[in-house]
Amino acid sequence: MKQHTVVDSPYGPLTLVAEDGVLCGLYMTAQRHRPPEENFGPREDSLFAEAEEQLEAYFASELKEFTVPLRLHGTPFQRTVWAELRKIPYGETRSYGDLAEALGNPGASRAVGLANGKNPIGIIVPCHRVVGAGGSLTGYGGGLERKQRLLDFESGTALF
Repeated sequence: MKQHTVVDSPYGPLTLVAEDGVLCGLYMTAQRHRPPEENFGPREDSLFAEAEEQLEAYFASELKEFTVPLRLHGTPFQRTVWAELRKIPYGETRSYGDLAEALGNPGASRAVGLANGKNPIGIIVPCHRVVGAGGSLTGYGGGLERKQRLLDFESGTALF
C-alpha cells in the first residue's frame, strides 16, 4: 500500500511516497516523469519522520549522505544506474559517460541518461549530480534551474 506526504524545501514542495512504509518516491512540483497524484495513495504524514529529518539536515548542510531505507522500482538496468548515482560524493559531479564507463559499458551513456531521468527518488538518489560531457548542464526532471541551484548548494556557492 502506498502513502504520501508533502514537505517544504528550499526548492519547493517535495512529495514523499512510501510503499509498505519504505520510501519509494520523492517528487518535485512540475517534475518530468512525475506519476499522477492518485498513484501516491492517501496522505499519511507520520510515516516519513526519518526521511524528513534527513532532508532537513541535508538542506541545513549537516548531512552529506542519506541513509533512509529506499525501495527503487525500475528495470534491472535502471536500478544499477541509480545505485551508481548514490556513489557520487556530495558536491561532485559525473558525466553520463563516466557513469556508463563505471557500469562497464562505455557506449551506454544515452541509456544511462534515460535511466537517470526516470529516477523516482530525486535528491536522495542524486541524479542532479550528473552533467553532460565537459561539465555542461543537461537534462533534469526537476528543471535545469533547480539542478543548477542544487549543484550550487552542494558546492557552497548557493545564494538563498
